Amino acid sequence: MKKAIFYLVALISGTALSLEGAIYGELGKIIGQFESSFYNFFVGSILLTLIVLFFGRGKLSHTLSMPRWYLLGGLFGVSYLTILVFGVPKVGVGISMIAVVAGQMIMSMFIEHFGWLGSVKNRITRRKVLAIVCMLGALIVIY
Repeated sequence: MKKAIFYLVALISGTALSLEGAIYGELGKIIGQFESSFYNFFVGSILLTLIVLFFGRGKLSHTLSMPRWYLLGGLFGVSYLTILVFGVPKVGVGISMIAVVAGQMIMSMFIEHFGWLGSVKNRITRRKVLAIVCMLGALIVIY
């Protein structure tokens, strides 16, 4: 049951990402693409600052003692949204999201197959490869 709830929340989060891409793609036409991405992270930073101040229980100060590669996640997040801000107005939300999900699936399979970044090893199977082929097929059909 707990997994089903997580899947539902992840599905809802995926819909939010599509909305975000569409919204910031349009905002980028008006205020500029980089400015649109900046606005997203500025507002998000304010919101998260408040959440951390009132509800945070972690140790943000430990960030300075972590291996530097742990901090690359922020770079990837900014790159992801900024690329969407540029791409969505040109190719559309649907193809952008399918490309993003296909890329996530491909990289996830490699991360788990090799156990990179501390993940549990989970071999690449024919079924997983078939899922990727279907996603890439959808990308081609929609394009």
